[in-house]
Amino acid sequence: MEDSMNNPPETESTTTNGVQIRQSRRLPDFLQSVNLKYVKLGYHYLITHLLTLCFVPLIAFVIFQASQLNPNDIHQLWLHLQYNLVSVIICSVLLVSGATVYIVTRPRSVYLVDYACYKPPAKLQVQYQQFMEHSKLTGDFDDSSLEFQRRILERSGLGEETYVPQAMHYIPPRPTMAAAREEAEQVMFGALDILFANTNIKPKDIGVLVVNCSLFNPTPSLSAMIVNKYKLRGNVRTFNLGGMGCSAGVIAVDLAKDMLQIHRNTYAVVVSTENITQNWYFGNKKSMLIPNCLFRVGGSAVLLSNKAKDRRRAKYKLAHVVRTHKGADDKAFKCVYQEQDDAGKTGVSLSKDLMAIAGGALKTNITTLGPLVLPISEQLLFFSTLVAKKLFNAKVKPYIPDFKLAFDHFCIHAGGRAVIDELEKNLQLLPIHVEASRMTLHRFGNTSSSSIWYELAYTEAKGRVRRGNRVWQIAFGSGFKCNSSVWEALRHVKPSTSNPWEDCIDRYPVQIVM
Repeated sequence: MEDSMNNPPETESTTTNGVQIRQSRRLPDFLQSVNLKYVKLGYHYLITHLLTLCFVPLIAFVIFQASQLNPNDIHQLWLHLQYNLVSVIICSVLLVSGATVYIVTRPRSVYLVDYACYKPPAKLQVQYQQFMEHSKLTGDFDDSSLEFQRRILERSGLGEETYVPQAMHYIPPRPTMAAAREEAEQVMFGALDILFANTNIKPKDIGVLVVNCSLFNPTPSLSAMIVNKYKLRGNVRTFNLGGMGCSAGVIAVDLAKDMLQIHRNTYAVVVSTENITQNWYFGNKKSMLIPNCLFRVGGSAVLLSNKAKDRRRAKYKLAHVVRTHKGADDKAFKCVYQEQDDAGKTGVSLSKDLMAIAGGALKTNITTLGPLVLPISEQLLFFSTLVAKKLFNAKVKPYIPDFKLAFDHFCIHAGGRAVIDELEKNLQLLPIHVEASRMTLHRFGNTSSSSIWYELAYTEAKGRVRRGNRVWQIAFGSGFKCNSSVWEALRHVKPSTSNPWEDCIDRYPVQIVM
């Protein structure tokens, strides 16, 4: 509950805490100023694989030349080699050694076998009117706070079918530790049950488990709860990521990828969720009220594999992960900050600088990502205008790369309507490119780090993912972080059983009226 990228009204002109956030809701035009060092970093990643790129055409050339030899040429070559035995041995040793080093050190491919998103029961749904009535009956909010929440809801982009935990349906609410554990179990186990059923994977086959949940970190940990529930094997490598915000899902995938480079022939499961029960804010500080209006129940479970045999049944292959951290800057570090208000009530405060900081993090991330994914033509246009501006101080408007040439599908974290709007504008995307994000926000709300998986599930349910398509998942998190993952579809992807959209996809997309 820390990086809502929210949608406060645009027309306020007062100077209250909540209004300060509204005044800063637009992302800066980050594509008008690019830092050269991040471009260099992206090219560094590209140059790392230059040897492989050069080696492939060399092999092709050798094969072509060999195909031109006739039997007499081959016989003469054999006679020549007989009288140069030492040279043959040396060349053979070098060839075998080089092949061995390449096989041992080359990165292992990471495949996404399948994933599952938790869909809460209908009894947990909350409508606008019900939300406002319940907030009033708790007696914790004054009239100004209630009106502020009403305006946020009206402009949020959320629909009438989002979910809040059972504890929040009571009057008064019951944010107990037991209720928080129950919410965590329902979400995590619900997603994992679907995942194991769809993939026919036995829990004891799991070698790596990564769980991320930002604001609820009990003892024993959430990963330990999963180990206990499914009786995972004793040597399973478990990790529990906390406090890392809505971009932690990508971080968890990156950690699982690194573990799969070390441990051969194994499976990794990544569970992403957020816990609302004990993190609902019951005070009147407006900058801390926004998460109440946007965050909703949700979670996902992802099965990754480094087994070559799983390529045949996997949906996607992991192509790139790019992570950007702005935590060295004090403003970025504190722009999403859990604290107590003057009345001693705990919540997550959103700074008025949030949108500007998010824009800077996004600029850094896509500048690094660009050289990895953009066609050479786009890179040359982008780099040439950048160099001209840097070296000659020319008043040249930087070329805006067309990311639509690099990606077929976009999964932009459904943190709020404002961020989706601004990314659509700044990256010059079409409405269909942000449709999955808008519809996920409408149907499920901001489910934190799992939202990018609901968006991918939407795209699959629409039957849009074809073999060779590339998917860009991008998310923001406290700290402040902006993280991207890129997936390549290995086949025409059909929605899995128990897709969260299966009973409502026919009525989407819907027209969202503010």
